[in-house]
Amino acid sequence: MMQPLLMRLRQQRPDAEIHVLAPAWSAPLLARMPEVAAVIENPFAHGQFDWAGRKALGRHLGKTGFTQAYVLPNSWKSALVPFFAGIPKRTGYHGEARYFLLNDRHRLDAAAMPRLVDRYAALAGPLVGPTPNPRLTSSPEQQRAVRAALGLPPDVAPIIFCPGAEYGPAKRWPARHFADLALKVSRGGTPVWAIGSAKDAEAGAEIERLADGAAQNLCGRTNLGQAIDLIAGARAVVSNDSGLMHVAAALDRPLAAIYGSSSPGYTPPLSPRAKIVSLGLACSPCFKRECPLQGADRMRCLNDVSPERVLATLETSDA
Repeated sequence: MMQPLLMRLRQQRPDAEIHVLAPAWSAPLLARMPEVAAVIENPFAHGQFDWAGRKALGRHLGKTGFTQAYVLPNSWKSALVPFFAGIPKRTGYHGEARYFLLNDRHRLDAAAMPRLVDRYAALAGPLVGPTPNPRLTSSPEQQRAVRAALGLPPDVAPIIFCPGAEYGPAKRWPARHFADLALKVSRGGTPVWAIGSAKDAEAGAEIERLADGAAQNLCGRTNLGQAIDLIAGARAVVSNDSGLMHVAAALDRPLAAIYGSSSPGYTPPLSPRAKIVSLGLACSPCFKRECPLQGADRMRCLNDVSPERVLATLETSDA
């Protein structure tokens, strides 16, 4: 979601050197963005305040000569490091009453800009024309290397499943549906690989079991850089609303993106080759981690998305 902002900054200031303060896990992703010169590790866990730690990091960064900082989260604490660093221009949305922490504050018109990607990109100035789509890089050499490392065939174009969603169960299409879809697409000889983090290994194993070998579980066997290269070589991708969904879109792969509790209007996959699969029920988007309903209505937004519907979506894509 941040990369289009970086694209605009690079266009406006071709000689600028852009460093990104971000969690360590995101470094492989940022390395695939040509606009990023360096990554500074953000050591603070989600929700962690650590006034002293943020002050120390800010003072350390104050020695590097940064001229402007863009603060994307809306929280008060996220603006502390650039403030302590003494960066002359500190840009961001007003957020949590950040009057003195930011000195280039923007007011957000959420109705005019419902998409998060546009909100970030607009920090570089008024948007004229469409916001550019994110674009990640992956070379043929990188793709061959990851397949060799994992013992995967080098010359096939798989359909890749991304069954995880860090936010919670209300964003995860059932494993039995993924398995049924694997059985359908594999009949023509197309391999199916399920990828994700170690947290998704159980879901990947269930898909592999229910699909009776029609899907291969790679969840937990790859790092983020390897996942990017596997997706880059895919014939098509089927994904929940997750980080890997956005990776697939940024790699311009044909994509069926399945939405349950979240909204494709807020964080859609940013690619013309992506197709949204959503029932549009009255109860969604609810933005809950777990479905608040009970009985037959529980998880209908995902349970009632049939494998046949997702298969039809794949068949109308560029796959």
